[in-house]
Amino acid sequence: MGSDNNVLAVIAKNIDVLALPLVSLVYPLYASIGAIETKSRADDRQWLTYWVLYSLITLFELTFSKAIEWFPIWSYAKLAAICWLVLPYFNGAAYVYENFIRPFYRNPQVKIWYVPLMKKKDIFSKPDDVLTAAEKYIEEHGPQAFERLLAKADRDARTSRRNNYMIFDDDYRY
Repeated sequence: MGSDNNVLAVIAKNIDVLALPLVSLVYPLYASIGAIETKSRADDRQWLTYWVLYSLITLFELTFSKAIEWFPIWSYAKLAAICWLVLPYFNGAAYVYENFIRPFYRNPQVKIWYVPLMKKKDIFSKPDDVLTAAEKYIEEHGPQAFERLLAKADRDARTSRRNNYMIFDDDYRY
């Protein structure tokens, strides 16, 4: 009877180590495969969001690993958070997506990717940079000028491909 209590005590002390991989990886992998096989977008969103959040948690842990060592309950808190994100009863990943990620993504308060803009024309200010630049060029110069620009770019690309091959007379001597 004493050894049974010792085994249960070890399991109870290490429940986070035993349960975390099952809850955070095995079940979500299984459920994600199931979501791929259905036509429902709701389960796709749940599991894509879960994997994004799991990645963020992992990045947080990697970045702040030294500080996390000071919090002995971190693994239990992580287990509780992952259970909340994963379990269908709570639908936590979808909640986080709808209330935090989606509003931020739709209306970012901070620009994450900084690309210096050209002051004069400001052609790369929209998300679809190439399309925006093409539309702006057509507006300023007309569709015929744009077609000429595309034809010139095509000719230049063909010329540069031909010029990349150099043949030396020495290659053909025996």
